[in-house]
Amino acid sequence: MTDLTELQAGLLARIDAAQDIAALEAVRVEALGKSGSISEMLKGLGKMSPDERREQGPKINGLRDAVASAIAEKKAALETAELDRKLAAERVDLSLPPAPQRRGRVHPTMQVLDEMIAVFADMGFALAEGPDIEDDFHNFTALNFPPKHPAREMHDTFWLREDEAGERKLLRTHTSPVQIRTMRTANEKLPAWIANGQEPPIRVIVPGRVYRSDSDATHTPMFHQLEGLVIDRNIHMGHLKWTLDAFTRRFFETDAVVTRFRPHHFPFTEPSCEMDVQCDRSGGSIKIGQGSDWLEILGGGMVHPNVLRNCGLDPDEWQGFAFGMGVDRLGSLKYGMPDLRDMFGSDVRWLEHWGFSAFQAPNSSTGLS
Repeated sequence: MTDLTELQAGLLARIDAAQDIAALEAVRVEALGKSGSISEMLKGLGKMSPDERREQGPKINGLRDAVASAIAEKKAALETAELDRKLAAERVDLSLPPAPQRRGRVHPTMQVLDEMIAVFADMGFALAEGPDIEDDFHNFTALNFPPKHPAREMHDTFWLREDEAGERKLLRTHTSPVQIRTMRTANEKLPAWIANGQEPPIRVIVPGRVYRSDSDATHTPMFHQLEGLVIDRNIHMGHLKWTLDAFTRRFFETDAVVTRFRPHHFPFTEPSCEMDVQCDRSGGSIKIGQGSDWLEILGGGMVHPNVLRNCGLDPDEWQGFAFGMGVDRLGSLKYGMPDLRDMFGSDVRWLEHWGFSAFQAPNSSTGLS
C-alpha cells in the first residue's frame, strides 16, 4: 500500500509540474503506456492468487484512474493556457483588404440578348420560342425556299440522319421557323365547343440559337439570332423602318445613329432590304453613330405572300414585316469585341474582362448597359 501511495504521489506531482503537452505526454507514457509502471502492475494481477488479486486489484485500478484523471485535467489546462497565449500574442488587422474572391459574370451574349428583349418589350412585342431541331417544312419550305436553294445543301446546313419515317431533320439555320409556328398556331381554328381560334394581329420577337456550317472571325457554327414578326392589316415598309430605327437608337444608346436601307433578296420577304448603320472605322475599331462609313447589321422586309398562304393567312387581308439580326455580332459592335469566336472559347479570363454584373439587369428606364 505504501509503495502505491508513494508512486501515486510522485506521478501526481510530476503531472502538476509539467510545463507543456510534451512533458505531460512523457509522464503518461511512463505510467500508462504499454510498458508503463502502472500497466506492468495490471499485467501482474494475473499471476497473483485470488486473495491477493481481490486485495491489490482495486488499489491498482484506483491508482490508474487517479493518474489518468489528473493527466486529462492537466492537459485541458495546458491547452487552455496555450490558446490564451496565442490569443494574447496574435492580432487581426481589420484595416487589411479581404482576400479576392472570384464572382460569376453574365456572358456578353446573354447581356446583349436581355438588352434587345428589353427594347422590343417596350414596343409591345411578345416572346416566342421553338425547337432547335427542325424539319424541312418549317425551316425551308414554308419560308418559300425553292427545292434547290443553296441553303439546303450540306455545306450550309447541319442535317441529321434519317429517322424511322425516312425524314431528315436539321439544326435550324435561323429562328424564322418559330415565326411559321406562331402564325400557323394563331390561325388554327379550334372546334367550336373548345374555343374560337386566335387570329392576328401578331407581334413577336424570336431569340435563340441557330446553326450554320461556317467559321471565321465574324462567323461561328453556332450563334444567337433574334427575329421579329408583325402581322396585321395595312402594314407597310414604313412601319418596319420606324421599328428598326427606334431599336438601333435605343440599343446603341445614342440618338446619333444614322441608318440606311438597301434593296436585297430573301426568299421569305418581298420586298426585302438590308439595313446599314453609319460608323467610323478609323483607329482599328468601329464606332457607331459617327464617321462616314457604313456597316450592314440586319435584314428584313415585308412577309412574302407565299409565306402567309403557307400559314393559312390571306395575303389580301393580312400583311406584315419580319426582320432578323445576329445577337453576338451586335454585341461585338456595341462593346468592341473583335472576334466572335472568343465568345464561345470558354476562357474565364475573357469572361472576367467582358462579363457583366448579374445584379444589373438591362432596363430601358435606368439604362441598358
